[in-house]
Amino acid sequence: MNKLPMTREGLQALEDELKRLKSVDRPAVIQAIAEARAHGDLSENAEYDAARDRQGFIEGRIAELEAAISLAEVIDTSEMAGDTVRFGAWVVLADEDTGKEVTYRIVGQHEADLEKGKISVTSPLARALIGKAPEDSVEVAAPGGSKAYEICEIRYK
Repeated sequence: MNKLPMTREGLQALEDELKRLKSVDRPAVIQAIAEARAHGDLSENAEYDAARDRQGFIEGRIAELEAAISLAEVIDTSEMAGDTVRFGAWVVLADEDTGKEVTYRIVGQHEADLEKGKISVTSPLARALIGKAPEDSVEVAAPGGSKAYEICEIRYK
């Protein structure tokens, strides 16, 4: 299988979530199932059905996290520097139509969170940015049509 590139912080977040699911959420849902069973007829017990659904979600997420962690390839971004966009870079972009600036960090797919300014290395925008330098322009197909950006700054923190 292919390795999943990930920052150290991203791997830590996945490990923390896995630990919480196993030590807090799983025991809580097991307790909820036991309590719902105690209420009698399971065929008409909405609490039991809800707890079983929650258990299925938790077990699925645990399996997903374990798989991602086992395939993780941690890329140490603390030593990175340079003037081209690579994994782990913070990139300041200016929309060529509006001039509005946005900042994104290129991270692994399991740690991407657009609200926190983190985009997956596999996203169309990140793929367009990789290897580019400040003042380069990139064009990306977006749902509302093509968007053009100019790279203003590249930082590695």
